[in-house]
Parts: sequence; C-alpha cells; structure tokens
Amino acid sequence: MKVSAASANDVSARRTGSLAGLAVTLLLVVIGLYLINILRAEADVQDCVLSGHAICGAAAAPT
Repeated sequence: MKVSAASANDVSARRTGSLAGLAVTLLLVVIGLYLINILRAEADVQDCVLSGHAICGAAAAPT
C-alpha cells in the first residue's frame, strides 16, 4: 500500500498540532495547580488574621 507525500504531510501536521495542544494543556494545568497553592496559602493567612492571631503566615518567627 502506497502512502502519498500529501497524506504523510497531513499526518505529520496533525501530529504536530496534537502535540502542541497537549503541551498547552499541560502548561495550563501546571499554572492552575501553582495558583491553587498560592491562593490556599493566602487563605490560610487570612483565616489566621481573621481569627484574631497577631502572628500569621510564613513571616512568623518561631519562639
């Protein structure tokens, strides 16, 4: 079975587009996970402050 050059180029272009889409999707997932961690840390500090504690967050030095 012969595969024409145009058909091979179509398959190659489709594969490249699919890999680019996968890379973008993975990048968005990583950025989303990073933002979730940042927002969770900020929420923890905010909860601490709202509960009346004077020393909250990563800046708090152990005594």
